[in-house]
Amino acid sequence: MQLSHELPDYAYTLRAADGRSAKVNDRVLVRSFILSPSTLQEEWAPNDIATLTPEDLAPLLALQPEVILLGTGDRQIFPSTAVLAAGLTRGVGIEVMTNAAAARTFNVLAGESRRVVAGFLIAAA
Repeated sequence: MQLSHELPDYAYTLRAADGRSAKVNDRVLVRSFILSPSTLQEEWAPNDIATLTPEDLAPLLALQPEVILLGTGDRQIFPSTAVLAAGLTRGVGIEVMTNAAAARTFNVLAGESRRVVAGFLIAAA
């Protein structure tokens, strides 16, 4: 039986993520960031769910996602209703989960060629 290694048709894969760092491809990131299958924005201003505003979602929404994954660190913490409404009023669902869960979900959705965008909050050191 011949086996072949299938390469993804997207540029970025999450290898690991928690509340302190994430590994995108071979890069270790220690600040909040935004990721789509074809885009990596290494510096995203918010680092705490308590201070996340609807305006902070603008760069994620600009990527025209079907769904936004919001990684909130080591624990799942929901943002304000205003933040959730910022996506819903544009027809974009926002799924809130831990960074580890968001990383797994991102890879599955990217592998299905879905228009997914993820925002990962990394706590300031």
